[in-house]
Amino acid sequence: MPRLYGFDDASRRRLRDDEVDPLRQMVSRALEGQSNADVAVWANGEGYRGTLGGEWKDASVGRLFRNPAIAGLRYDDDGKLVDAGHPGAITRQEFLALQERDQSRKKADAAPPYDYLLVDGACTCGKCTWALQGARTNAGTPGYRCRPKDKDGRGGCGEVRMDAELLEDYVGENVVAELLKPGIRKQILKAQEAVRAQVERMKTTVEELEGRRTEAATLYGQRQISSDAFVTAEREITANLKDTRNRLRYAEQMANFSLGDARDLVRWWNTAPSASKRAITRLFFENIEVFPASARGIRTVEPGRVVLHWRKLPGLSGSL
Repeated sequence: MPRLYGFDDASRRRLRDDEVDPLRQMVSRALEGQSNADVAVWANGEGYRGTLGGEWKDASVGRLFRNPAIAGLRYDDDGKLVDAGHPGAITRQEFLALQERDQSRKKADAAPPYDYLLVDGACTCGKCTWALQGARTNAGTPGYRCRPKDKDGRGGCGEVRMDAELLEDYVGENVVAELLKPGIRKQILKAQEAVRAQVERMKTTVEELEGRRTEAATLYGQRQISSDAFVTAEREITANLKDTRNRLRYAEQMANFSLGDARDLVRWWNTAPSASKRAITRLFFENIEVFPASARGIRTVEPGRVVLHWRKLPGLSGSL
């Protein structure tokens, strides 16, 4: 069985460095509206080939995009997406967007997928600190919301919602304004060096956690620990692995993206791949807090409604 594109071997324990960025770019292009055939043409034109050396086709790109392993996921016996216990090249949110895109291709009247910029903890509820999620309104408009608690008590206050375009335009304006400042590119390069060091530390952490999981399984197999102790350890290690791998994916994007010349920064922001925009947003902001509007239907960012927490880098707004 051939290995999956983006991974070193069939066991999928490690990502293949020279295939991760091409895969992410392929996904970004797909989520920006390009067809699988267009993505294949682009990938072949860049010299990228499949794991068996063949050129990309519409069908092979589609098969890759439908495989949850590229996001570190798998389907359980009930058909639900769960953590697969191995790294992924893209985020869960991106894979869900690929699924939504796939469904929209089958249904002419389906709403097109929306590639949210500020998910996976990039923005939080100002009232309860719960991470905002991308969610469409009843009218089908993309937005961000604080999910209310479910029957198991998971969730936030459910009191914050904001139109996605409104929030993302506000954040984008601040990012572009920052990029226009003299000397900011030099500060970005310095920040990326720090992030690269962080990436290496997180990779070491992932290896240590995987080692701990193997050790726990060995001890359980030798009946040196109880079933309850093994389940508890497995649950904790899996949660830590999931969190670390999620942060590692974003850190790698932050470390690897490039502005190029980007003389027209507004045009660059409007046309850049989503992964690049997410990377620089994460590089600039520790967090983005969103508070409730003063009344329903407000289509402006009221003073104090969106609070930008700038990362502490020399030269950035809000930095010391």
